Amino acid sequence: MRKTIKLALAASMVLGATSAFATNGSNLIGIGAKARAMGGVGIGMAHGAESALVNPALISSVESTEIQFGGTIFMPNVKSTNNIGGGDSTETSAADLSVIPSISIATKVNENFYWGIGMWGTAGMGVDYRDADKAADGGTQMQMVTNLQLMQFGVPLTYANSGFSIGVTPVLQYGALDINYEYPGNPNPAAPAQGTNFGAGVGQDLAFGVNIGAAYQIAGVTIGASYKSQIDMEYRNVLSTTVSPFSTTGSYDNDKLSTPAEIGLGVSYEIAGNTIALDYKQIKWSDAEGYKDFDWVDQDVIAIGYEYAADSWAARVGYNYSASPIEEQKVAFGAAGETNVNSAGLTAGTVNTFNLLGFPATTESHVTVGGTYGFTKQASVDVALAYAPEISKTFTNFAGQDITAKHSQTSVAIGLNYVF
Repeated sequence: MRKTIKLALAASMVLGATSAFATNGSNLIGIGAKARAMGGVGIGMAHGAESALVNPALISSVESTEIQFGGTIFMPNVKSTNNIGGGDSTETSAADLSVIPSISIATKVNENFYWGIGMWGTAGMGVDYRDADKAADGGTQMQMVTNLQLMQFGVPLTYANSGFSIGVTPVLQYGALDINYEYPGNPNPAAPAQGTNFGAGVGQDLAFGVNIGAAYQIAGVTIGASYKSQIDMEYRNVLSTTVSPFSTTGSYDNDKLSTPAEIGLGVSYEIAGNTIALDYKQIKWSDAEGYKDFDWVDQDVIAIGYEYAADSWAARVGYNYSASPIEEQKVAFGAAGETNVNSAGLTAGTVNTFNLLGFPATTESHVTVGGTYGFTKQASVDVALAYAPEISKTFTNFAGQDITAKHSQTSVAIGLNYVF
């Protein structure tokens, strides 16, 4: 049964065959086109069935049964300049297009009880430098290929009474991780020879989590709160195989890369078709297995959105900001080599290299716009466009030289809605 579920979830991710950076670290700024058009707000503003994963308490806005089917087309632009042993090259990652699907269904059982079902692509990141020059030809991108994809399946259950609602979505998460690279040189005497390839194939895992939400609505004001549990994922032999050559002990035995916990608050106010919404959430990267070994820090995410809704159409704009969860680690060298080593046995230069070359989750500001058009009272379409301006970061790599990542994003989300 476990293998069957994995295969079903993997099949639903087939469109996302290349990696995407999902803007708040490796997480999408919003699930669904309505939320994405408003900067990702959704903790304190209802988006119908689309609310199931963000704040399940808000599916209480569904009047009968609502089905939403959609996807996000991600177009990241990532460039790397790396300097190793006198070599210096700039390359563009070939992982520049992904499609992330989402399906949400919610229904009103009676005046107090609502439930639904859904499947959502929630996160992803990766680069593809396999077409860059090999180290022997002067290339310094290490032929690095990374690919993380996450999808969640959930069943939201909500109780509502007198303006107050509380909901819970038990979540089954499927994840796939692949890391592959060519060893670049000789940072320590026991290191492998230049050109040695490291990779263990794609690791997969299934694990459970839970999303909990609450909301209170009165006189056009909605106040919401949400909590997402950490989901511990283990990708057998992937991290341990690819990170060990860079460990000061020659061995790195952690294969976990957990989805971090989140806690958030949101508020919205609606009057005469005009709604303004504000969300705050914290993503706990520093407590998540795997991410904390590479010194990712917690993110404080602020999202603000505005919507004007008429009878058959709506217009939306938004803004989302969070500082990058990766920060430069200070590199220091002594007689025996690099001396700044973290608790996972990784030097600061190794952390900097893997973060900027393999997982450059550096985008910070996101500007969004979109809207809805209703064909009939039952059918409508949502569209959202999000743009993250280029961020350039330069750290010191394991060779004590500069590594630079430049990263920008454009994405388009489309959702089809049917109410009956």
